[in-house]
Amino acid sequence: MATDRICVGAISGAFGVRGEVRLKSFCAQPEAITDYAPLYTEDGSRSFTLKITRTINGGLAARLSGVSTKEAADALRGISLFADRSKLPSLPDDEFYHADLIDLEVFDTGGVKLGNVRAIYDHGAGDILEVHAPGRKTTLLLPFTKAVVPTVDLTAGRIIADPPQESEA
Repeated sequence: MATDRICVGAISGAFGVRGEVRLKSFCAQPEAITDYAPLYTEDGSRSFTLKITRTINGGLAARLSGVSTKEAADALRGISLFADRSKLPSLPDDEFYHADLIDLEVFDTGGVKLGNVRAIYDHGAGDILEVHAPGRKTTLLLPFTKAVVPTVDLTAGRIIADPPQESEA
């Protein structure tokens, strides 16, 4: 369940011609991403320290250690950056890192298993849990609100959900 590293950002390409990258921070305070360095690639094969150089449209411009050319910055496009969990702040009881929710079992309020969390999406209006169950033709999308998901028990590895009733048309 708990991973040693949490995704805190992603590189969306080069910024300029001197090796800066366009950086999307997934932190509540975008600039706080520097507090969690060194940052690692998903497989852990590379690590970077970073310095934010400016705020740009859609994110931040930053310098990464070992990246000094536009070509090297472009080669990192699409790379997610991970921080050691131990460097991240503790969360209040009603907040969770997305990585902690992936693969949790989801049950309805009657105890019937609905599936497992496959992904979490945020399209601007709040988080959505994608719940997948083997044999089900479609995935279940649940708004991640207190009303629909009243209980998240990380210790037991499960979520209790009260999905909205489907209307019969």
